[in-house]
Amino acid sequence: MATREYKQFCGLARAMELVGERWSMLIVRDLLSGPRRYTDLRKGLPAIPTNILSTRLKQLEEAGLATRRALPHPERAVVYELTDFGRDLEPALIALGRWGARTMTEPRPGEAITAEAVAMSFRTAFRPAAAQHVTVGFEVRMGEFTIRLQITDGVLAVGIGEHPAPDLVIERLSGHPVRELMSGTKTPDEALADGSLRVDGDPALLARFAAMFRF
Repeated sequence: MATREYKQFCGLARAMELVGERWSMLIVRDLLSGPRRYTDLRKGLPAIPTNILSTRLKQLEEAGLATRRALPHPERAVVYELTDFGRDLEPALIALGRWGARTMTEPRPGEAITAEAVAMSFRTAFRPAAAQHVTVGFEVRMGEFTIRLQITDGVLAVGIGEHPAPDLVIERLSGHPVRELMSGTKTPDEALADGSLRVDGDPALLARFAAMFRF
């Protein structure tokens, strides 16, 4: 339920009433990676006050964007997940993320780099036209977390954790080579030569990766 109304009969105004409050869209971003416990959301959004997280989750539930469910034994945990209506926000979040990425260079002091944020960056940077008739799996190891990417004929699936059968493993060793590949500021050959990353698999697939994920 919206906490503020813009008094405008307009789809954008209605959308802002539902997800325009601070933190709301970042919660949706994190839930795009799959069901999350409250503690998972707190970990992925370390700067959010606990009372605000609880309020935003309640608002998303009331708006029909998210729902809660209990995991079966032995988990005994409650997770939050997006409804189909909530998942319909993905194209809008991708477009906003791509627009916002134009302002990004290096992380600012105090800015966290979370698995969910990196997963969203891959959704944002993905170029379906470069992935037509391509089926390939990547595992991207970022140090504290791993992202799995599966492309099947132009369709991308993103997850957090290891890929069961990757065609190429990309491991960051120093700096931000994956982002540099995606922004075009570093070529695959340069990234391999300077030791900022290493790969396990066919090195030629790194060029394919850079072509399919580009800001």
